[in-house]
Amino acid sequence: NKLDYEQISKLAFEIWTEHYTPIIGTPSVDYMLNKFQTAIAIENQVLEGTEYYKLNFNGELSGYLSFYKKDPFLFLSKIYVQNSLRGKGLGKKAMAFVEEKAKELNCIGISLTVNRENTNSIKTYKKMGFVNTGTNIADIGEGFVMDDYLMEKIF
Repeated sequence: NKLDYEQISKLAFEIWTEHYTPIIGTPSVDYMLNKFQTAIAIENQVLEGTEYYKLNFNGELSGYLSFYKKDPFLFLSKIYVQNSLRGKGLGKKAMAFVEEKAKELNCIGISLTVNRENTNSIKTYKKMGFVNTGTNIADIGEGFVMDDYLMEKIF
């Protein structure tokens, strides 16, 4: 619903600005937020088949995730937790939920992309059983690119 999209968008702007600005810089963060994480962009993604879920901790919105089926995998598009709540098991619980959804959809595993400079997230994914399967450089318009590793976890 539109209120959920607004809440997720507001949280995305907070999390992305804090987390990604040191990695990719303000112009890239601003462009990606406005292209992919406005309430309208989220609504359009949902209409195209992406599922979004809010993560709550002690009754408060504390993160979000999104995914869609990209045979034979479930593609984990986004998984974000507020910085102040990292290390409390929220990400692990969220990933367990994603794995459950992947199995329900008869996927062989989960795939994702992660910025090559996002070293803490890469370490976390490796701890969760993901392996690096290559690189992906995607032109997202207006001179911006996403320079990512491809990671997969097969069940």
